[in-house]
Amino acid sequence: QVQLVESGGGLVQAGGSLRLSCAASGRTFSTYTMGWFRQAPGKEREFVTFIDWSGGITDYADSVTGRFTISRGNAKNTVYLQMNSLKPEDTAVYYCAAAAYAHASYRYRPRDYAYWGQGTQVTVSA
Repeated sequence: QVQLVESGGGLVQAGGSLRLSCAASGRTFSTYTMGWFRQAPGKEREFVTFIDWSGGITDYADSVTGRFTISRGNAKNTVYLQMNSLKPEDTAVYYCAAAAYAHASYRYRPRDYAYWGQGTQVTVSA
């Protein structure tokens, strides 16, 4: 059974940092793009960032560029999201996801991903 489990969320003051982790199990995702999405109350799920299977290609939403960094663990089944200079508007549930197909880069849409974690809450206070 495939599972993605996020951790590392919490409450932080504006300007602070958090590091989210996503551990995948049940299959290997070393050849799959991994992404992070977020969803704030009353809003649609939105793209935050992805990293391709090699770790060599990443992209970010404009709203987080320069503040967030995605990376993969050595075993490629773990993905991290380092979030710095957090703002109240970053408050949301953050979801880790694995792409539906191997060796597919540039995955920006939720429908490009077949596997999802349960989400972790990030709250940034002003």
